[in-house]
Amino acid sequence: MAAKKPAKRTSKTTAQPAKGSAAKVTKTDLLAYYRDMVMIRRFEEKAGQLYGMGLIAGFCHLYIGQEAVVVGVQAALEEGDQVITGYRDHGHMLACGMDPNGVMAELTGREGGYSRGKGGSMHMFSREKQFFGGHGIVGAQVSIGTGLAFADLYKSNNKVCATYFGDGAANQGQVYESFNMAKLWNLPVIYIIENNQYAMGTSVQRASSETMLHRRGASFGIPGIEVDGMDVIAVREAAAKARKHCIDGKGPFILEMKTYRYRGHSMSDPAKYRTREEVDDIRSHHDPIEGSKEKILAAKYATEEELKAIDKEVKVIVSASADFAKESPEPHPDELYTDILLEG
Repeated sequence: MAAKKPAKRTSKTTAQPAKGSAAKVTKTDLLAYYRDMVMIRRFEEKAGQLYGMGLIAGFCHLYIGQEAVVVGVQAALEEGDQVITGYRDHGHMLACGMDPNGVMAELTGREGGYSRGKGGSMHMFSREKQFFGGHGIVGAQVSIGTGLAFADLYKSNNKVCATYFGDGAANQGQVYESFNMAKLWNLPVIYIIENNQYAMGTSVQRASSETMLHRRGASFGIPGIEVDGMDVIAVREAAAKARKHCIDGKGPFILEMKTYRYRGHSMSDPAKYRTREEVDDIRSHHDPIEGSKEKILAAKYATEEELKAIDKEVKVIVSASADFAKESPEPHPDELYTDILLEG
């Protein structure tokens, strides 16, 4: 007998997603966010092409559709704040200011990559940009991000750790162990749940008894809000609120970003668990880049031609990163023995 699909849970007390329409945003801000989102979109499209050509091996998880989340959060962070995420991580790297050449070279396993070709799509780092991965184990980064926040508290450096994970990882046990310690010690950590609705391929309604993921910290005393993750300004304002909460010594904060990925979970996922009509509806009415474009044009911050010029400039950078990756040599076999053991 087939399992009965559980009814969608609702609550009259659920906070509406934080909106960004009333937030103050300058021309410089909005154009910068637009460019950053276009950069991530075009980079991921190129990565998908290289994967299809066999130049990227293993797993490859694209961030197409979710660009507003990381760009908005990064806009609210300060220099020195740390970022850590799971395996859908290329967008986070670019938003942190990592060089597209180094990111693409790492995706293709080349010497010019951030982990010298040994980390691949899911495992690259940049201490310079305070980016601590890229982690292949579902939810594992949450405990590490909590540890980074503990270091911030210990050093009294007024920094926070933005710790990203998805709706699927939100059901992992180590997440709740981390919540408990984070609130027990009032650690400056922002837990960012990128709820793209489907985890690996199962809708959040079928996998989670509490689908309002921003409430997952309630029993620990951790506040949380639901945010329109397709609106970069809404994300920025919510992240700024969360950061202030942490810096004021009030402990962790949860941001549930309601977002959507257009591609499958990974490049090998045909995504048959959702309809083409559903994806097309999100693309047509809620796309983060198109939404920002509409705001820019309405405010007369730029013309259609000027925005096309931004896209053209970005495509040149992304194409150059692919060329750099192709031309960069593969790691020397001796690299197998480096970065394995640090003797004190």
